[in-house]
Amino acid sequence: MAEQKKLLRALAGETQEVPPIWMMRQAGRYLPEYRATRAQAGDFLSLCYNPELAAEVTLQPIRRYGFDGAILFADILLVPQALGADLWFVTGEGPRLSTITSQADFDALKPATDIHETLNPIYETVRILSRELPSEATLIGFAGAPWTVATYMIAGRGTPDQGPAHLLREGNNALFEALLTRITEATIDYLSMQIEAGAEVVKIFDSWAGSLKGEAFEKYALEPARVITKALKERHPNIPIIGFPREAGDKYVGFAKATGVDCVALDNSVSPEWAAANVQVDGCVQGNLASRHMVTGGQDLVDETREIVRAFSGGPHIFNLGHGITPDADPENVQLMINTVREGARA
Repeated sequence: MAEQKKLLRALAGETQEVPPIWMMRQAGRYLPEYRATRAQAGDFLSLCYNPELAAEVTLQPIRRYGFDGAILFADILLVPQALGADLWFVTGEGPRLSTITSQADFDALKPATDIHETLNPIYETVRILSRELPSEATLIGFAGAPWTVATYMIAGRGTPDQGPAHLLREGNNALFEALLTRITEATIDYLSMQIEAGAEVVKIFDSWAGSLKGEAFEKYALEPARVITKALKERHPNIPIIGFPREAGDKYVGFAKATGVDCVALDNSVSPEWAAANVQVDGCVQGNLASRHMVTGGQDLVDETREIVRAFSGGPHIFNLGHGITPDADPENVQLMINTVREGARA
């Protein structure tokens, strides 16, 4: 039954002897079975929009490792594509989009209500997963946060410092805020449809939140998360929401109370001891093992994993990485992490 799922129990505020565990990007290039399915699909976007194959790669790490959570296989940039931006991927370099830098560019976008024709295959993936996932696994939907999605839409690609988005924010704030509002509206509808299709939890990824400083963080990271969370809670009162304002630093403090999210995901730039004292006091936290341990393995992986579990043992905790697993990770190190959490975390 849903209330017995370990991940949902943590999100409801329960402290558990052994925390539930899943891993960001757990369906991905580090797994040979993923690479085989990706080759079958032809390219990344074709995989995202093929419900049967997207469900298959979502299920692969569950079969291999028995994670407590399965996160929908998709991409945060499908929302800009559904709004009318051109999207393509360059091998070895990542995503490219047509840019939104002028009022004319913005005016060419679709209204938020028109995204579903493009995104219907994603909802079908969720429906397949809700039927096929093991009963103990929790199905996690997700979307990118408005600020992070906007940084890609403005620059047309990922950038080291999100400079183009900051320039637009400062140089044409009305256009910038209009774009953020459009993304926010689309994100609410997108996540709501994922929930209706069977997602039991949704997560808001603000991968570039840390580049927003001071008042800008409050306005463009915290406030959109609050608006999205409030709208989703009104439509789906019992669905927990995880917020991930990556590299927020001290801004992690109070984020759950300010936004209404049920859990705050933490990157590994903050120590678990600090986060337990300053963030977990408000409820569930998720994290925060450094992704590099999935490459290097060994005793350091075991020691860090045990330290994190011990630090968060006084409250609700979901074990995860501080960022996504990288393609060069060793699948055996993932198993070692899981074994450490489940068998010897208090050792």
